Amino acid sequence: MSVKQTNQKIRAFLVVMLLVSTVMIANIIYTMATHRHIWSQQDVLNSQIRSSIVNTTVEAGRGKIYDRNGNIIAQEIAAYTVVAYLDDSLVDENGDPDYVSNPSKTAKALKKLLPDIDEKQVSSILKKAIQNELNQTELGTGTKRLDKEVMEKIRKANIPGIGFVEATKREYPSSPIASSLVGFAAFDEDEQKIAGKMGLEQTLDEYLSGEDGKIQYQQMVDGSLLPGTLNVYKEAIDGDDVILTIDSNLQSIVEAQLQETIKANNATKAWAIVVEVETGKILAWGNYPTFDQNNPKEISNYMNDMTEMNLEPGSVMKPFVYATAIDTGVYPAGKSYTAGSFTFTQDGAGKIIRVANGTDTGYPVINDALGENFGVITFEQGLAFSSNIAICELLANYVNYDQFSNYLDKFGFYQYVDIPFVPETTGVKNITSASDYLSTGFGQASALTILQLVQAYSAIFNDGKMMKPYVVEEIMNPHTNQIVEKFEPEVVSEPISAETAAKVRELMAGVMADGATGDRFKIDGVDIIAKTGTGEIFNEETHKYDENNYTSSVMAAAPGNDPKIMVYWGMQSTNYLGYSAEPFKTIMQAALIANAVNGTAQASAPQEGDTWATYTMPALINHSIEYANEKMKDKNVKLVMIGDGNTVIDQFAKEGQTVYSYDRVFLLTNGNTITMPDMTGWTRKDITAFWQLTGIGIQTSGYGKVVAQNIPAGTQIDTNSDVQVTLE
Repeated sequence: MSVKQTNQKIRAFLVVMLLVSTVMIANIIYTMATHRHIWSQQDVLNSQIRSSIVNTTVEAGRGKIYDRNGNIIAQEIAAYTVVAYLDDSLVDENGDPDYVSNPSKTAKALKKLLPDIDEKQVSSILKKAIQNELNQTELGTGTKRLDKEVMEKIRKANIPGIGFVEATKREYPSSPIASSLVGFAAFDEDEQKIAGKMGLEQTLDEYLSGEDGKIQYQQMVDGSLLPGTLNVYKEAIDGDDVILTIDSNLQSIVEAQLQETIKANNATKAWAIVVEVETGKILAWGNYPTFDQNNPKEISNYMNDMTEMNLEPGSVMKPFVYATAIDTGVYPAGKSYTAGSFTFTQDGAGKIIRVANGTDTGYPVINDALGENFGVITFEQGLAFSSNIAICELLANYVNYDQFSNYLDKFGFYQYVDIPFVPETTGVKNITSASDYLSTGFGQASALTILQLVQAYSAIFNDGKMMKPYVVEEIMNPHTNQIVEKFEPEVVSEPISAETAAKVRELMAGVMADGATGDRFKIDGVDIIAKTGTGEIFNEETHKYDENNYTSSVMAAAPGNDPKIMVYWGMQSTNYLGYSAEPFKTIMQAALIANAVNGTAQASAPQEGDTWATYTMPALINHSIEYANEKMKDKNVKLVMIGDGNTVIDQFAKEGQTVYSYDRVFLLTNGNTITMPDMTGWTRKDITAFWQLTGIGIQTSGYGKVVAQNIPAGTQIDTNSDVQVTLE
């Protein structure tokens, strides 16, 4: 660059600096002369304007979590924090004082509207703020990030000096929905932002949280922005959206059936997971006890039982012993053995040798469950009747120790599944002693995770190809629609041949025969293969197996000749003999329907006795009630009309969305009068739909289905109504 060009650049720079200085000096002179800011035209002598400059963070919007169909699982909504104004110069629109002058009186008034707050603490905060000559203050626990309905109640109470600062909070419209998996996010006082606290909300926090921005502005006494003073130093970048493989409609059915499982059997735990066999996509993931993600105060279990509970699952392990024997070419097809009890010893080489019952060997005798003695039966019958002795015979006389240990490893047991974004444990492989080696074959002694079991069974159901289960479909930038990360089906390995897998499926079909252990799980018109399991539960406190509490479960797939959907349902309860299989049946039926899998045409519905079906919602907005009734008359759904009008102005579900038999469909009309419906039996999903269509807030307590409401059905209601419902 020449000297001349350099001098020209210096002169240009000096001109720019001179202009900037001139503007700044002009602003100062103008303000001194007129007592007004040159940009905002606000009076600088106005007592409502503070002299301080505020530097603050602009919180980035947290990304949404969607299900596979685009339904929102988690989102941010407006929330409100109570603020007390203390400047004694403040007046309301009528000229009356609008500041807190009596802390005790103000705290008492707020307590009536916010029963969970500490009245004495609020009063103390106000007194200290007044003593410290603060112009405003927040009021602590219980007054932050309130719902709009609560804020409106406080606003209408006209408590002097009480206002609000708008913020955001995390909302889960259909909670509880896979609560142990999705988890929850809440405002973090240390980070001063909404942050993931549990589950995917926590493990995906770096994607969901985004990057906060920074601004500077001058503030009015009442906390509002002085116009013309805002300076943005850094733009906030909103977080990415996350799309899951979960089907929220199916998930809601799973949640309801798990609740029924717990209630009907006085169970301590219950779970169900639904997986697409050929891809490993997890369509539903539920375990109870659960919690309300919108109000996560009572969480009985922070552990995700699907991946962090070490489980001795019982007889659902038996097909893997059969698979090992078949794949290594040693399976004794068509041969018989004597069931009942297995008394054994070991020779000098460590080989397990069966001896006559009653012989004192120093080794524990292994019996078939409940003292059953099936006599002399084939090995095929042994799986159908879930005989422990069949497993002992296979592991002692056909499959050797190294083979079984190798196949346990090949099936991925006692190893991390490595499912993205979900914490796991590995379980415990315990096959060193002869009794533990045999016991592991029928699901005792060694402990694994539910997800390991699901992954291993995918090899049996999928012609030997073992699919990695996954629950995050993709992560996407919502502003550019750019895919940040995408997850695809992954074949982990092929532990067995396709021929072996087909043979094991054939044996599992026998489990569903009349009188076999899977008999209770039959569904009319659905071809199912399955294996049941009853497992003892090791008590970590007593270091013994519980005498009355057992794991009961079933692993099933349909259609049996070409599995597309697999369901693993189970519970831990004292009712391990007479429990109902209906929850499993309902989940399996719903899963098949949701994925358009054939074989359900004759399946009976769980309540009304009619057939299950799936429908696509028509467009009903701007049509007459008569038209809507005509379009919906062939759909086996529960139609809820809102308002006394004659034209539909909004609908739920929306046009093009899928609805299922016995779903509630809501139609909002153009009438001016809305009456309270009978909400008995409604789910949170139904309540949310009603609220979104009408704007009438509904306070809920508990979870499950509505069992009580404070306003009788038929009563006229509006946005000012205090509607409360109880769910169980």
